[in-house]
Amino acid sequence: MTDSNLPHGRDSLTEDLRWRGLIQDSTGLDELRELLDGGPATFYVGFDPTAPSLHVGHLMQVTTARRLQLAGHCPLLLVGGATGQIGDPKESAERTLNPPEVVAGWVQRIRDQLSPFVSYTGENAAQLVNNLDWTGEMSVVEFLRDVGKHFPVNKMLAREVVKARLETGISFTEFSYQLLQANDFFELHRRHGCQLQYGGSDQWGNITAGVDYVRRRGAGPVQAFTTPLVTKSDGTKIGKTEGGAVWLDPEMTSPYAFYQFWVNADDRDVTRYLRYFSFRSREEIEALEKETAERPAARLAQRALAEELTTLVHGEREMAQAVTASQALFGRGSLDDLTPETLRAALTEAGLVHLTELPDVAGLLRDSGLVPSLKEARRVIAEGGAYVNNTRVAEVDATVAPEDLLHGRYLVLRRGKRSFAGVELRG
Repeated sequence: MTDSNLPHGRDSLTEDLRWRGLIQDSTGLDELRELLDGGPATFYVGFDPTAPSLHVGHLMQVTTARRLQLAGHCPLLLVGGATGQIGDPKESAERTLNPPEVVAGWVQRIRDQLSPFVSYTGENAAQLVNNLDWTGEMSVVEFLRDVGKHFPVNKMLAREVVKARLETGISFTEFSYQLLQANDFFELHRRHGCQLQYGGSDQWGNITAGVDYVRRRGAGPVQAFTTPLVTKSDGTKIGKTEGGAVWLDPEMTSPYAFYQFWVNADDRDVTRYLRYFSFRSREEIEALEKETAERPAARLAQRALAEELTTLVHGEREMAQAVTASQALFGRGSLDDLTPETLRAALTEAGLVHLTELPDVAGLLRDSGLVPSLKEARRVIAEGGAYVNNTRVAEVDATVAPEDLLHGRYLVLRRGKRSFAGVELRG
């Protein structure tokens, strides 16, 4: 799997990563450049199954894996069947340990979610690996003798997250997580010739512990780098919304909601996101950045990024449905072209009211929350500002018929150009 659109030249990949802002810390830029620009190398990135799905916060790592593979390198995508049962320490409090059978189920779901991002065929085919395969075989005595003896406790205590937890308390279980992750790097180096690990900047302590552990075991040399944590302009982590995380699983976050998340990205953030996540060339991204600065209301960068990432995560058909829904809900396309699933997802995002019987249009506008009262609803209708299924309502006492229901159960209500809501008839 390679991509002819990548920039060329000896420093092409490393410099492209730096231009995109994807290298925050590294074991050495010269060594990293020699490894990444010198020929095929095997690298790994890990994902712990702490939930049934990856979320958009993981996109930094999975798109970087895709980027490295497109440049000719060989990915090892590690799903932590072992480390997922332990949990990397958080600064706030001890993690809740999930039952092994739950973690095992999440491992499989995450393995499936990683599939669209990389190719499992070709000379630099990706491989999925599970650290339970080697960790599960070790006895406690073996782990303490073969791994634990290489880790000075004073260095482990110096980790910021550990220092933050010393006063409130940290269990030996979470304290030992660093050893497990470091051993992963050694085992992948031993089994697969892995030369590079990368991860989020919050993993730098764990990652460098792995680099040092490989050296202490007489192997290597190996390299590492971290990507920056992706935050929004308000300082919060990407993917955290009032409704919760934005998941990659379509059953947890619909493709329409996923698309809208990127369309609604703040102008202050979208140029960074383009560089982080898009596979467009530097010239294309810089052109989009310029157009966005000149015409911010058009949201060209947001739409370009939304279409690219929704296609990558959910496929071209779901992306097309999301685009169609965005247009149709505001009267710029046909609602009949939407599948029931996309229509319901879009209306749920807007605000979906469930009714067992249909009042007149004025009642629908009030019940949906588009207006505060029947009096206001009738005024909006009289002024020509009310729409049902994108058709302007002409009469103040207008009603809807069963045949007006989309897919036999939905209505799209709109007040003016931009305020809309949905109704689902039940019973």
